[in-house]
Amino acid sequence: MPAIVGAVSVNSIGNSGIFHIGDVFQMSPVSSAKTFAGAGSFNTGDTISISNTNSQTNTYDQDVNDQPVALNM
Repeated sequence: MPAIVGAVSVNSIGNSGIFHIGDVFQMSPVSSAKTFAGAGSFNTGDTISISNTNSQTNTYDQDVNDQPVALNM
Protein backbone atom coordinates (compact mmCIF):
# COMPACT_ATOMS: atom_id res chain seq x y z
CA MET A 1 0.00 0.00 0.00
CA PRO A 2 1.57 3.32 -1.02
CA ALA A 3 2.11 5.98 1.60
CA ILE A 4 2.57 9.73 1.56
CA VAL A 5 5.71 10.77 3.42
CA GLY A 6 6.46 14.31 4.52
CA ALA A 7 9.86 15.82 5.24
CA VAL A 8 12.55 13.37 6.35
CA SER A 9 15.79 14.26 8.12
CA VAL A 10 18.56 11.64 8.18
CA ASN A 11 21.39 12.41 10.60
CA SER A 12 23.53 9.35 9.94
CA ILE A 13 23.38 5.77 8.70
CA GLY A 14 25.77 3.13 9.99
CA ASN A 15 27.88 0.72 7.94
CA SER A 16 25.20 -1.96 7.71
CA GLY A 17 22.19 0.34 7.92
CA ILE A 18 19.31 0.69 5.50
CA PHE A 19 17.33 3.84 4.79
CA HIS A 20 14.07 3.00 3.10
CA ILE A 21 10.76 4.79 2.63
CA GLY A 22 7.86 2.99 1.00
CA ASP A 23 6.92 -0.58 0.18
CA VAL A 24 9.54 -3.28 0.39
CA PHE A 25 9.63 -7.05 -0.04
CA GLN A 26 12.92 -7.88 1.66
CA MET A 27 15.76 -5.91 3.27
CA SER A 28 18.91 -7.59 4.55
CA PRO A 29 21.82 -5.42 5.69
CA VAL A 30 25.15 -7.27 5.81
CA SER A 31 28.42 -6.36 7.47
CA SER A 32 31.55 -8.09 8.70
CA ALA A 33 34.34 -7.11 11.05
CA LYS A 34 37.59 -8.53 12.33
CA THR A 35 38.88 -7.75 15.81
CA PHE A 36 42.36 -8.37 17.15
CA ALA A 37 42.96 -8.18 20.90
CA GLY A 38 45.53 -9.46 23.35
CA ALA A 39 45.07 -11.81 26.26
CA GLY A 40 42.62 -10.54 28.86
CA SER A 41 41.27 -7.73 26.65
CA PHE A 42 37.56 -8.55 26.80
CA ASN A 43 37.31 -9.55 30.47
CA THR A 44 34.51 -7.92 32.44
CA GLY A 45 33.69 -8.11 36.11
CA ASP A 46 34.23 -6.54 39.50
CA THR A 47 37.40 -8.24 40.78
CA ILE A 48 39.52 -9.49 37.88
CA SER A 49 43.25 -10.02 38.24
CA ILE A 50 45.17 -10.64 35.02
CA SER A 51 48.83 -11.57 34.83
CA ASN A 52 50.14 -11.76 31.24
CA THR A 53 53.91 -11.86 31.37
CA ASN A 54 54.62 -12.52 27.69
CA SER A 55 51.53 -11.74 25.65
CA GLN A 56 51.55 -11.19 21.89
CA THR A 57 48.79 -10.56 19.38
CA ASN A 58 49.97 -11.42 15.89
CA THR A 59 47.85 -9.61 13.30
CA TYR A 60 49.51 -10.78 10.08
CA ASP A 61 46.69 -11.97 7.82
CA GLN A 62 47.86 -13.18 4.44
CA ASP A 63 44.53 -14.11 2.84
CA VAL A 64 42.63 -11.44 0.90
CA ASN A 65 39.01 -12.07 1.94
CA ASP A 66 37.88 -13.54 5.24
CA GLN A 67 34.13 -12.94 5.08
CA PRO A 68 33.10 -11.60 1.68
CA VAL A 69 29.71 -9.90 1.75
CA ALA A 70 29.30 -9.40 -2.01
CA LEU A 71 26.06 -10.93 -3.31
CA ASN A 72 25.24 -12.19 0.18
CA MET A 73 21.46 -12.30 0.47
